[in-house]
Amino acid sequence: MKDTVAKPAGRLPPARHRDKTANAPAFDARAALHAVVGVDLTQIHGLGPSLALKLVGECGTDLSAWPDAKHFTSWLCLSPSNKISGGKVLSTRTRRSGNRAAALLRLAAVTVGRTETALGAFYRRLSARVGKAKAVTATARKIATLFYNTLRHGMNYADPGTSYYEEKYRARVLSNLQRRARSLGYVLQEAPTAI
Repeated sequence: MKDTVAKPAGRLPPARHRDKTANAPAFDARAALHAVVGVDLTQIHGLGPSLALKLVGECGTDLSAWPDAKHFTSWLCLSPSNKISGGKVLSTRTRRSGNRAAALLRLAAVTVGRTETALGAFYRRLSARVGKAKAVTATARKIATLFYNTLRHGMNYADPGTSYYEEKYRARVLSNLQRRARSLGYVLQEAPTAI
């Protein structure tokens, strides 16, 4: 004979509202991090004080072990791992990793995808073209490069904005179309605008 549990009749109790500051540090993490590192890592979109603190905890404050940002992103397994045999590219997938810093950067990439920034526009354009998983990895790589350059070289990050990114992307597409038309013997003309 099975024991049955009676389900309560009526509506379910309301969902608990979590306090958003429950996991936040009890001190001013941004000021403490700035005092230790010497630069403001929270200027990079997607990196809040708590996330920046965790990244510095994982990677350290001295990134001289990696000669440049490409080596750093490769260590994080955020760059393509080219498998080549006989001159033929077999795979360009990123390696699997248990690296916590890479997981934090992927989390930042998902967060920045919802913002009206240049990184957010990059994420949305890429996710529409190749899918969300690849867009998360590519955006995480961009954030990792910004993190490396800020921490290692003292770079100040200033977001150019969504409109700047979209205009740059439009100019790049137009240039490619004009070059392709020229190679086929055609000339592109701008369509007259209707008044």
